[in-house]
Amino acid sequence: MSNRITKSIAVAALAAISTVSASAMALAAEWRGWNIHVQDYPVSHGMQAFADELADKTGGEITAKLFHGGVLGSQPDAIEQVRLGAIDFGVFSLGPMGQVVPEANVVSLPFIFKSVPDMYRLMDGEAGAALNAGLEAKGIIALGYYDAGARSFYNSHKPISTPDDVKGMKVRVMNNDLFVGMIESMGGNATPMAFAEVYQSLKTGVVDGAENNPPSYESTNHFEVAPYYSLSQHLIIPECLCMSKRTWDKLSAEEQEIVRTAGRNSTELQRELWQEREAASMQVVRDAGVEVNEVADKAAFQAAMDPVYEEFLAANPDLADMVELFRAD
Repeated sequence: MSNRITKSIAVAALAAISTVSASAMALAAEWRGWNIHVQDYPVSHGMQAFADELADKTGGEITAKLFHGGVLGSQPDAIEQVRLGAIDFGVFSLGPMGQVVPEANVVSLPFIFKSVPDMYRLMDGEAGAALNAGLEAKGIIALGYYDAGARSFYNSHKPISTPDDVKGMKVRVMNNDLFVGMIESMGGNATPMAFAEVYQSLKTGVVDGAENNPPSYESTNHFEVAPYYSLSQHLIIPECLCMSKRTWDKLSAEEQEIVRTAGRNSTELQRELWQEREAASMQVVRDAGVEVNEVADKAAFQAAMDPVYEEFLAANPDLADMVELFRAD
């Protein structure tokens, strides 16, 4: 074989290798992940596990850079960026998600879940699948539903055991008509306000109480000025590990399965971490002398929510079947 032919073969081989390398580089991607929470938080650790598994299972072809603390924008802005593909994935509360995906509003209904285990069961089953379809129609792929805890009442006056205990109480709520209606249906006075204002408002008596999950109640020191914590668990709103459908559609079937599996594993880990954090927070407030009471029978609270459901369904008749799906035993 002549030197000229040998040289030609070598050049062709190098060109082929270069083409393969360039193709591999083109396929490699660094995804951007949005998160509103601080870095040392169960949600953040769950997201990191998701990113680590993606990098491991794809041989580094898919990596992810996480942006905590909402630095890529507010939650509504980030949801829109995920739909557009500008952000590849993130963890979002299904509360604000309802502005884009009407189906997500169902899980913001009071007592739609009987307990946190009930939430797991429903979100991992047929009800969650129905919500997934609503998300996908808006350009969002759900990979798992993280635990964001159960919200319960706390106040500066007395334990709350029945809906009648809320009568006349000024209770801070998130700025959502559903939550305003929830308090009013029990005879209380709902007071929407920014979360940052709650401590001082409790301290000065602008409001008598508020509601939130144990880590939020503890970490903000609200227990110092509202030492009665009643475990009503009236709102259990999960957070969604979601990704952009535009990013998803670029993946091969094999890559999509890797992403799905990483999402499931991440969800299981985050739920475990959340339960640990919640238990630690409860221990802190108990040690501080907070009077904690279980609301063993939630039936009276659930019955008091009938007007809230009636108003919601009157405004959203197309969601009636989904509400029934979530409320079915």
